[in-house]
Amino acid sequence: MPLLLDLTPLRDNAPYRRLYAGFTLSNVGSQMAVVAIGLQVYAITRSTAAVGLVGLCALVPLVFMGLYGGTLVDHFDRRKVGLIGQAVGFGSSLLCALQAWLGNTHVWVLYALVGLWNGAFAVSSAARSSIYPRILERDLLPAANALSVFAMSASMTVGPLLAGVLVDWDGFKAAYTADALITTAALWGLAKLPSLPPEPEEGAALTRPGLRSVLDGFAFLTTRPNVRMTFVADICAMLLAQPRVLFPAAGAVIFGGGAKTVGALSAAAAVGGILAMFFSGQLGHVRRQGVAILVSIVGWGFAIAGFGGAMLAAGGVLSRGAALWLGLVAMAVAGASDSVSAVFRTTILQAATPDHLRGRLQGVFIVVVAGGPRLGEMAGGFLANGIGEARTAVVGGFACVLAIVVLARLQPGFVRYDARHPTP
Repeated sequence: MPLLLDLTPLRDNAPYRRLYAGFTLSNVGSQMAVVAIGLQVYAITRSTAAVGLVGLCALVPLVFMGLYGGTLVDHFDRRKVGLIGQAVGFGSSLLCALQAWLGNTHVWVLYALVGLWNGAFAVSSAARSSIYPRILERDLLPAANALSVFAMSASMTVGPLLAGVLVDWDGFKAAYTADALITTAALWGLAKLPSLPPEPEEGAALTRPGLRSVLDGFAFLTTRPNVRMTFVADICAMLLAQPRVLFPAAGAVIFGGGAKTVGALSAAAAVGGILAMFFSGQLGHVRRQGVAILVSIVGWGFAIAGFGGAMLAAGGVLSRGAALWLGLVAMAVAGASDSVSAVFRTTILQAATPDHLRGRLQGVFIVVVAGGPRLGEMAGGFLANGIGEARTAVVGGFACVLAIVVLARLQPGFVRYDARHPTP
């Protein structure tokens, strides 16, 4: 059995290959734009709080359009919905480039463009994730999702580095223009797909996109424990053990090194994800995918606790330099664990959800992925004010492990989930 990343979906499926290539390039551009926007907001305002508002401007449209966009995906041709969403995202990239070329100094313009882009991304992402099960055989979904996670981790490493080079070279307009140019690859990948109307539910009356349709998706979750557990388990990890809010203090006070340390900790998680996916050839042969998710999130929890232990040891049991290396290893393990969990959570969602509901469930998935870390950062920030950053990571990591053990006892069906016979 292969050990390295399984390239079968790319090798054997031309529509998937075009879609994957387009969105991989587009993700690199998006990460470039994210860095450029943060830098431009700070350059205009000289305020970290103003930079923080970028996240809020992204979260609200992600939640709203993730849910509503999912209903659009379930009611209309998925290729067309994805194309429209991607076209709006392309338009926002063009506007970002235009405002930079015009020398914009109004921060509200950037906030508005962030909201527009994230709303478009929520729709196109739900469409893309719902398209994969229609163009790939079910046993290739784990490999395809591993390829997607690999591409995302790589873009989170390459994109910010390119943004830094381009901004230093020619200011913000170079980074935004490069983003707009390579985003056309995603449009090309979608445009080459055949028509993909959703498969209607047998015997069900036609409904319109809207609140009722969104509620139908949540109603499905209340009666399908395996699909529901993919969301609950991820929420536990993100809410109880979210380390990003601790990075600034780790760089400024605990490990030292300032912004370079913060960047290194973020990059370590991405590198861990890349390495895990590079050696992911065996994932397609895993039948007990529920167990794989639980084990991966337990690994995440222990890794975050290990990161807290490294902070506790800094300047005492270990030198700051040695403790930082230990923290970097812990974050790499965390990134690897999260990547494996993401592969199987996405695979179960795609394989066990009926086609007529896939868009809505993908919308919920986007909301969880976008909102969970933000809530976790808020909770971690408040806890760190009381007990310190290091203890927050240790407590949060072990709380995550305990929560997963309890969930495994409460949902034995998820532990028995068999990929060969997917049941929601």
